[in-house]
Amino acid sequence: MMDLLLKFKQHWNKQFPQHHTANTKLLVAVSGGVDSIVLTDLLVKSGFEVVLAHCNFQLRGEESSRDEKFVRELAWKHHIDIAIETFDTGKYAAENKVSIQEAARELRYEWFRKLQADYTSKGSGIQCLVTTAHHADDNIETVLMKFFRGTGIRGIRGILPYQKEQHLIRPLLPFRKKELEAYAKENGLNFVEDSSNASDKYIRNFFRHQLIPAIEEAFPDAEENITRNIERFAEVEELYQQAIQSHKQKLLEQKGNEFHIPVLKLKKASPLNTIVWEIVREFGFTALQTGEAIKLIDADNGAYIKSHTHRIIKNRNWLIIAPEVSGLQHETAQHVLIEAGEKKVVFGNGVLKIEQIVADGFKIPDSNLIVAFDTAHIKFPLLLRKAKQGDYFYPLGMKKKKKLSRFFIDQKLSKTEKENVWVIESNKKIVWVIGYRIDDRVRITPSTKSILQLSYAK
Repeated sequence: MMDLLLKFKQHWNKQFPQHHTANTKLLVAVSGGVDSIVLTDLLVKSGFEVVLAHCNFQLRGEESSRDEKFVRELAWKHHIDIAIETFDTGKYAAENKVSIQEAARELRYEWFRKLQADYTSKGSGIQCLVTTAHHADDNIETVLMKFFRGTGIRGIRGILPYQKEQHLIRPLLPFRKKELEAYAKENGLNFVEDSSNASDKYIRNFFRHQLIPAIEEAFPDAEENITRNIERFAEVEELYQQAIQSHKQKLLEQKGNEFHIPVLKLKKASPLNTIVWEIVREFGFTALQTGEAIKLIDADNGAYIKSHTHRIIKNRNWLIIAPEVSGLQHETAQHVLIEAGEKKVVFGNGVLKIEQIVADGFKIPDSNLIVAFDTAHIKFPLLLRKAKQGDYFYPLGMKKKKKLSRFFIDQKLSKTEKENVWVIESNKKIVWVIGYRIDDRVRITPSTKSILQLSYAK
């Protein structure tokens, strides 16, 4: 059997040829367990400059202190630089309403990023990479857990060996846990045991101690087969992403900070569910909202769904993905939904005030900047948007429709003035060309009982 150190070097040179001993410093996440101790030994023997990074999460009492002491002694013995950070993990989890495991992960990687900045030599060409000891068994467990929880192709591709943007590298992924343990024994490496690894109260440990061994009884080669499948899934995911990017390029039209999708093109896209999910997921929408997004294709004008960060609005033959803006500030938005009950909207061209008024005794304002509609003919949400080619309305006092392009000529608007015109839509029809004229179909009449008044100021 080939020596693990030799296999490790060969794998590194093949998988990460751009990162070698002359241009790379490695920040090694070391817990004190066998995996991270073997990784450290392999890297040092391969000639890399390493810095040990140890997190004390204060979750296991004396054991946590023991692990920190062990890693300190390891660094001192081998004359290796070391960085140690102590976290109040329980407090962080409570304050951020996340699990202990998620809290530890967030704290760990945020600290790693800070350390990377400290250890990267500016101007020297030397890059500092975070290096973790995830191995093939971890990968098997991760893929199985994601599969049973429910995941797409991205979830079953496994743990990534290299994440360029995060400057994160995982060189042990091809190697099994038993190989690492054999290497530690052969080389007399000391390590510490985490007692929590024996408890099945953690999902990963249940998979490790119960589920996977049971599967192996029925299918003795299951773990090896899963490992090979993970490699195939990674390649499948790469092809999948290429196809998704092709669909996005055909469907998404960026306009400022919005993305517009032509409904007719989207209807023809296949497989529709997958394509829509891959588009909306980037804007904070959940998998469960994919069906709602698809329903918007045939929904009424002004229908929408929203995530924490965005809305998808149906506007005639388009779906518009627009930022969800807090505080009614819409300075950069091109399409703004106005809900019933909203009092004020700040948008790119000024400020709009909205009031509900009783008709009795109301006097129609003598201003193009303050208008009044018969509420009976108004349907919320209103859509505030820029005028566009093909728009038309029925100007007040006229019974025939007129294209906005002709209306602008009659108003003697310059090209710049035309480009800065905004309109209000209600139920697919323009009810106000802001600053110029309302639509005759929503005018106040003697039978009007309730009035919606809009006031515009630049």
